Amino acid sequence: MRDGEGTDATEPDHDVVVVGGGPTGSGVATFTARYGLDTVVYDRGNAALARAAFIENYPGFPGGIDTETLTDLFHDGLEAAGATHVPDLVDAVARREDGEGTGFRVVTSEGETVTARYIVAAAWYDASYLKPLEEDDEMFEVEMHHGEEHEQLDRSFADADGRTPIDGLYVAAPTEQRNAQVVVAAGHGGHVARTLLQDHREAEGLAGGVAPVYDWLRPETEFSGPWAERERWAEWFENELDGTDAGDAEVERLRERYIDRAFDTERSPEEVEELRAEGHRRLAEHLDTAAVLDAVDDEAIEAYLDGR
Repeated sequence: MRDGEGTDATEPDHDVVVVGGGPTGSGVATFTARYGLDTVVYDRGNAALARAAFIENYPGFPGGIDTETLTDLFHDGLEAAGATHVPDLVDAVARREDGEGTGFRVVTSEGETVTARYIVAAAWYDASYLKPLEEDDEMFEVEMHHGEEHEQLDRSFADADGRTPIDGLYVAAPTEQRNAQVVVAAGHGGHVARTLLQDHREAEGLAGGVAPVYDWLRPETEFSGPWAERERWAEWFENELDGTDAGDAEVERLRERYIDRAFDTERSPEEVEELRAEGHRRLAEHLDTAAVLDAVDDEAIEAYLDGR
């Protein structure tokens, strides 16, 4: 496991198991994996996205994007973030039994059993795999679908941020009206992931303004003047840390880790240019070669070759 976790036998195999690898699940896993939590995405390849003929309203694609390419980009992004994508269906999620430790046990259709600290439901098709967690008939309700009765996850079981009454279980899909459009689904997945990460950080002892996670890279100009010194970041941390029960030694450890993480986000103009080139290259790998060549005129190609 990553993020400084131990290797005790009661420790779960993974920090986060995401059930569903469509836009919602990919949005979740991108944030949790980039934070450093060991994240596995189980995906049987039946996301609702595949039911669309073509996507014309996803920002950043002025000519639209076909569903196959967008799905490939989502999964490529999971790999880049450090998540593991497993093409398997989750059959059941249950609490770990006494003596096994905290968290959940996950059983897949191919017979694999793994344990996880957190579960994020992100599959649009149904949530029946969560039935072993149900207590007092509070999770599911009967709905009418095409004239037939079906048992579905109660849309009020999770709040708007994805939290549920079951500690460690988050729901990003199915939800009410948040999975109908791909861009909304991806964004909601990211939002639920940030909720999980905030809870994770608060459990560690962080609180107040330093508990929420903002995943961004900063230009080196952000680390100029007083902000070039660790002391200024430490002062900010102390001002924002509010309501923690952690002791002084633990606060000091969390503070130093927070400052280390902040400075790790610094990127020079040269590094930004390298990231830009790599980002374009990764994108180009998913584009049709003929379309790329057709979009570039001969003069641009000659100018590029002359400048190499």
